[in-house]
Amino acid sequence: MKVLITGISGVLGRLVARLLLDQGHEVFGIDRRPWPDAPRSIEVVTADIRKRPAEDVFRTRRPEVVIHLATATHFTARFEERYRINLHGTRRVFDNCHDYGVEHAIFVGRHTVYGAAVDAPLYHTEESPPIAGSTFPELADLVAADLYAASAMWRWPSLKTAVLRLVYPLGPSRLGTLALFLKGPRVPMLLGFDPLFHFMHERDAARAIVATLEHRLNGVYNVAGPLPIPLSILSHVTGRQAVAMPPAICRMALGHFGFPSLPPGALNHLKYPIVLEDAPFRRATGFMQEFDEVQTMESYRWS
Repeated sequence: MKVLITGISGVLGRLVARLLLDQGHEVFGIDRRPWPDAPRSIEVVTADIRKRPAEDVFRTRRPEVVIHLATATHFTARFEERYRINLHGTRRVFDNCHDYGVEHAIFVGRHTVYGAAVDAPLYHTEESPPIAGSTFPELADLVAADLYAASAMWRWPSLKTAVLRLVYPLGPSRLGTLALFLKGPRVPMLLGFDPLFHFMHERDAARAIVATLEHRLNGVYNVAGPLPIPLSILSHVTGRQAVAMPPAICRMALGHFGFPSLPPGALNHLKYPIVLEDAPFRRATGFMQEFDEVQTMESYRWS
């Protein structure tokens, strides 16, 4: 099967590409970043997914499956650039899928689109509304991309579309949203709060994406790994010092004294958990994670 991966040079993109290659698929990708040590049989086109060279890949190679990983989940990029990549990039990818006869499109999103709020359910199902934009404005672009991808299911019924809402990938690459949050020696906490954090090993995340392709899923699916862990334990096992502070002091400390840099909206994530119920995905694919929560945290710490 001919599989196009956007964002192939990222951590998940590389892992997914190698898994698919081992299964005998023809794999090629689009990314603005190079992949210098890519396997010889994987062609990587250096291009912006919003531009004509990316469309030319669809037109000339005619992929049967597209796995869309080219989204920006970190906050080092300016908000305007994130919006262009996440929303406009996703729109171009799905328009190209429709125009050039792609059979199956997989959008890989994040569980944070559900939003961290005081009245949110402990376990989010796929029916929970993605309201992160109201509590965390910096996530509005990811919510918009998620909803646009999901809209393909009724706009183009002939295009099988899977929208995956993954918990935080974590692992030896030491890259990704949660990895950057844990990068420094100190982890901020708010006095009186110890929220559950939901994550999975990055290799299990890649295996889940491949399972989505294998089972030709169509619909919105939560994807999680082992049980969620309190932030205090996550900090301890990964070798960080958790420091509880009042909100006003926490805001001033972020980005200084070994604490990560976070937008103001992220403080809600230090209060309230975003935990997923992923039974529909497991039933549909038979997916079981290979790494438990301790192995995942230690793989990050000791890499």
